Amino acid sequence: MAGLLLSGCGLNSGSSLPLAVEPGIIQPVPELEGQTITVGSKNFTEQLVLAYLGEFALAAAGANVRDLSSIQGSSTARNALTSDQIDVLWDYTGTSWISYNGNNDPIPDARAQFEAVQKQDLERNGVAWTAVDYQVDNTYAFAVNKDAAKRLGVRTNSDIARVVAERPEEATFCVETEFASRNDGLPGVEQTYGFKADPSKVKVLTEGPIYQATAQGTCTFGEVFTTDGRIQSLDLQVLADDKQFFPRYNVGVTLRDEMLKRYPQLTQVFQPISERLTNEELMKLNAQVDVEGRDPADVARDWMAEQGLVKIPGQS
Repeated sequence: MAGLLLSGCGLNSGSSLPLAVEPGIIQPVPELEGQTITVGSKNFTEQLVLAYLGEFALAAAGANVRDLSSIQGSSTARNALTSDQIDVLWDYTGTSWISYNGNNDPIPDARAQFEAVQKQDLERNGVAWTAVDYQVDNTYAFAVNKDAAKRLGVRTNSDIARVVAERPEEATFCVETEFASRNDGLPGVEQTYGFKADPSKVKVLTEGPIYQATAQGTCTFGEVFTTDGRIQSLDLQVLADDKQFFPRYNVGVTLRDEMLKRYPQLTQVFQPISERLTNEELMKLNAQVDVEGRDPADVARDWMAEQGLVKIPGQS
């Protein structure tokens, strides 16, 4: 089912699940007993946490789980799914709508966005969505530190245009490589909100340093993800997307359609996670990794056990 890899892609066959679990609310599923299922993820904290949540759920259901997390880049991870290198990938509706399917206009309503993504992904790519979580929306945002918010009087993305026009020396940005060029990133924000950032004042950084640079005032406006635990730990203020530019990025499980048809029971395995996971809960889990330095697998298993979804061997 999984493990046949394309040469030269940089992926390997995956490793075994690092921690053991026993069934809890998630019970063994006879159809999955002993079946090898490979779970992949992109290479940032939230994706690692989500991958392990899914892996522990599958293990409790009786599957033989292979871990192929931390794939670099959204497109590479999606290609790994469609080329049978992985079987399960937690993904985001907005990413599929904009990046994978090439749509330019996001759909503000979360359910309508999901339904459109579900239809297009199935028809165009043979990818099925299940266990979509409307309580989690990890969309883009701009954040500022509290000093900048007070000094510049910024609360919304519309205020960025005012700062660019009236105080250009303060209009500095820290963004990721993808965000700097994606049409659901900085170029789209500039068009929607009517400003043009000075290229010399746009710093392209990796995800982690952006939060610290924004907190320290190295840049005024930092690109963040709304479920990132560092927003709270660094006391950043998220600006409101008052023109609703950013797409909804609700999280859900993606699989090849033939996989879900073969094992429709996978929906009942993943659904209890989606029913319990919220933006606030996910932000706490992310913070345990990024702020406290805990391992994503430990964080995921502890949460699953706290929710009663699985049990940790040896614990009552």
